[in-house]
Amino acid sequence: MESALLSVVQPAAVEAARAAEAQANTRRDEARAAMVRDLEAARFAADRAFRQYDAADPENRLVTGELEARWNRALARVGACEARIAEHEAATPRPALAPAALETLAADLRGIWSAPTTDARLKKRIVRTVLHEAVADLDEARAEIVLTLHWVGGAHTEHRLPRRRRGQRTSTPADVVEAVRALALIARDDVIAGVLNRNGVRTGHGNRFTRERVTALRSHYRIPVFRAGAEGEEPWLNLSQAAALVGVAARTLRLAAERGEVDAVHPLADGPWVFSRAALDSPAARALAQGTLNRSKHPAVPDPAQQSLFASTA
Repeated sequence: MESALLSVVQPAAVEAARAAEAQANTRRDEARAAMVRDLEAARFAADRAFRQYDAADPENRLVTGELEARWNRALARVGACEARIAEHEAATPRPALAPAALETLAADLRGIWSAPTTDARLKKRIVRTVLHEAVADLDEARAEIVLTLHWVGGAHTEHRLPRRRRGQRTSTPADVVEAVRALALIARDDVIAGVLNRNGVRTGHGNRFTRERVTALRSHYRIPVFRAGAEGEEPWLNLSQAAALVGVAARTLRLAAERGEVDAVHPLADGPWVFSRAALDSPAARALAQGTLNRSKHPAVPDPAQQSLFASTA
């Protein structure tokens, strides 16, 4: 759904949809103009029938009866024409968004949709705004679900999804579950969703992660939610917090963790490091801090006997 939505709500696609809508509006206006002409002709005929009936001699009942019947038939035709126009106007779709608002949405949609802070309810409102209807069918021969999406503006797109077979599982991979388990020690669900999406990780159904999906995954695998420690005593820290606690630069601590000198977890390549407060009190961490302190006390200075490569210009 995400890729389909982003493909149709683009500046070029929006322009094509607006052109198609303009053509449809022209056809509807032409049909309404024809109905209005029929109504005017029916009213003229009804007015003429009334004048003939009004001018007839009341004593000639045979003539007045025939003229009254013609007048009634003319009035019925007027009512039918008015009903057709009312039905036509009721069936005319109203634009969900102003053209300027739709262009702004097309320009910003990808960023809004991909932002980890975007709420799922906002995404549902966007889909309901631009999607007219979805028709699902089964392709038994290819074991696929054929989904035809009818978008507001007249565009139709077809998408094929693999049909889940009996016994087939679509659970989240174990490494993703473990990554969420580690990240939940230092981050909330919306932050975790952003990290997973940045690394290209998808759910078992192939969807992007949202805060709600991370919450559902945690609940399913009984992963505790992140809670801030009392008085700032966090049992688990990210790289910057851990470096500040040890008293070294973040890069120094990261290199030590990569060498295995300090215990840490790095669940995703493009994601945060996770340190336990207990590991930062280990002899290796204290030695790292002491080494940094010694280097600051004894900075490297030039040897007085070393010759300069540059001649003095004084």
